[in-house]
Amino acid sequence: MASRRRMLLKVIILGDSGVGKTSLMNQYVNRKFSNQYKATIGADFLTKEVQFEDRLFTMQIWDTAGQERFQSLGVAFYRGADCCVLVYDVNVLKSFESLSNWRDEFLLQASPADPENFPFVLLGNKVDVDGGNGRMVSKRKAKAWCASKGDIPYFETSAKEGTNVEAAFQCIATNALKNEPQDQTYFPDTVDVIGEGHHHRSFGCEC
Repeated sequence: MASRRRMLLKVIILGDSGVGKTSLMNQYVNRKFSNQYKATIGADFLTKEVQFEDRLFTMQIWDTAGQERFQSLGVAFYRGADCCVLVYDVNVLKSFESLSNWRDEFLLQASPADPENFPFVLLGNKVDVDGGNGRMVSKRKAKAWCASKGDIPYFETSAKEGTNVEAAFQCIATNALKNEPQDQTYFPDTVDVIGEGHHHRSFGCEC
């Protein structure tokens, strides 16, 4: 089976509606940003091929709806995740205060084998807005939250400007790889459905 040489890394992006989850994913996969906001209904995913050492991996990035009425649709998508990305808007305090709920809900629904050590990465998005003057959550506060949850890697990003997006997803991919058992090399048919966003990237992680 030729396709078993490629491994699928499943990454889930969670956070309140409007924090920029879809924009972050599109900026990373397609190098595009749109000012038009369209709420994600249910869940969508994009794929991107990444190279680590001498192996090729396909990162499948799931973007789930932030609205509460759609959260129940996400349960099936949480299963089998290798890394969970939590996103908040640095200018909206409520989106930061929701992070613990998103994290807890993910662990409940995904039921990972080792919840204590499951890899999360936190992104504080929209640092570009109003030159940072409208910021409601300090970097210090975000890092303190990360430390309280087992030293989660933290990045401040701007999906619009592309700031730190590449570095953040390099860290996400590396953490997903650490979580993936070596003997579970597989490449589900579902990934072939999506034709856009296939790029080869080589990376290392500073996180």
